[in-house]
Amino acid sequence: MNEPVPVSRVTDHGSAKLMPDVDRERAWLLTVDGAPQSYVDLDEPAYLEFEYARRLGHVLDVVAEEGRPLDVVHLGGGALTLPRYVAATRPGSRQDAVEADRGLLELVTEHLPLPGGCGIALHPADARAWLEAAPDASADVIVGDVFGGSRVPAHLTTLAYAREAERVLRGSGVYLANLADSAPFAFLRSQLATFAEVFEELVLIAEPGVLRGRRFGNAVLAASHRPLDTAALARRTAADAFPARVEGGETLREFIGGARPVRDEDAVPSPVPPDGAFGIG
Repeated sequence: MNEPVPVSRVTDHGSAKLMPDVDRERAWLLTVDGAPQSYVDLDEPAYLEFEYARRLGHVLDVVAEEGRPLDVVHLGGGALTLPRYVAATRPGSRQDAVEADRGLLELVTEHLPLPGGCGIALHPADARAWLEAAPDASADVIVGDVFGGSRVPAHLTTLAYAREAERVLRGSGVYLANLADSAPFAFLRSQLATFAEVFEELVLIAEPGVLRGRRFGNAVLAASHRPLDTAALARRTAADAFPARVEGGETLREFIGGARPVRDEDAVPSPVPPDGAFGIG
């Protein structure tokens, strides 16, 4: 049998590379401009290699009873790791994956094809523009995982964007975001302040070392109008190889402090990660 070989392609927004994992037979790592972006195991789509993806997966597991199909919008496609995860863990789900880089979508679907009948529709489009055109109350979950050059684009950080997400979600729906920051957390605090303006309940999942300001890292935000099962989330995140804390309520209000919601005219991208911040794992 032929050994899988790396595939490189210049896409619309960067230089993408698919590299086979030597330890898992049909698993692939996607990098964009050298930064690890996604990891997919075609034989085991419920396997999530990256810690932040696992934390997003934990929330997707607890937002509804096990196995129940959901309508999920993924803003940011990458290698379609989380759409594949939901299709495997919640068969019959209807999903939309929105990816601004058409060339990246073509690379991924050519080399890491989606299974037939998986219910995942692909949209080469800007995430906010697509969301603004989406119908009211049409999604159970929206996952915001858009990074341009390792930074969350500015137009996906604002109050107007948060209100669009809230409009597209059903009343019991949940907005999820993968964010990244380090102390003094100006970006992360502003994001929490922005979504607290629109949603009644916020939960933040991050490693203690990140929350204590020791290093740059990812933080997963969950926002909704109903309380999430934080006890179930905490059990899952504590069992991971890199345990994370689940914070909410008064702790998050104190963390937000005097941070203000972000207006479109004031928006900035998330901070540039330090070299080596986004290693594999």
